[in-house]
Amino acid sequence: VVTRDDVEESLKAVFQFVKDKEQVIQDLRSQIEETKKKIAEKQRERDYWLEYKNVGSKIHAERISTLEKDIADVKYELERTEEYYREALKVVREENQKLFDRHMKLLSEEALKNAVGYLDKNCRREIEENEWLKEEVKIYRKEERDLKASVQLLEGENASLVAKLIDIKLQHLRV
Repeated sequence: VVTRDDVEESLKAVFQFVKDKEQVIQDLRSQIEETKKKIAEKQRERDYWLEYKNVGSKIHAERISTLEKDIADVKYELERTEEYYREALKVVREENQKLFDRHMKLLSEEALKNAVGYLDKNCRREIEENEWLKEEVKIYRKEERDLKASVQLLEGENASLVAKLIDIKLQHLRV
């Protein structure tokens, strides 16, 4: 015997079962929609990267190679400029050293003249004689070098003449 309460309870159970199944279906539909959105998003991302692979990467590769060439050119120009400035600095230093040396020489000559101006007549005469003697020593040393060179030449000539003379005597002895 089935009572009305049993039927109502059974209908409530079936109704609840159907309601639960509809809720599950609704949840599944929302999950499907969410999954479709994720798939669409991933598909767009995949399409973007495929396009980049086919087109964009070539453009970027060209840009990269162009930038690398530009970097190489800039490095080369930097090296050339650095070498130019290094040489210019060397020339300026040499010129400064020459100017400094000339200035120091002029200052020392001026100081010497000023110092000589304060000396008495005897000291001045000694200094002048000393300078004259220095010049004479230079002249004698030059003459000595010239004489040594001429003596060496003469010794070389004498040695060759003696060798010729010995050769001639040997030839006469053989005859």
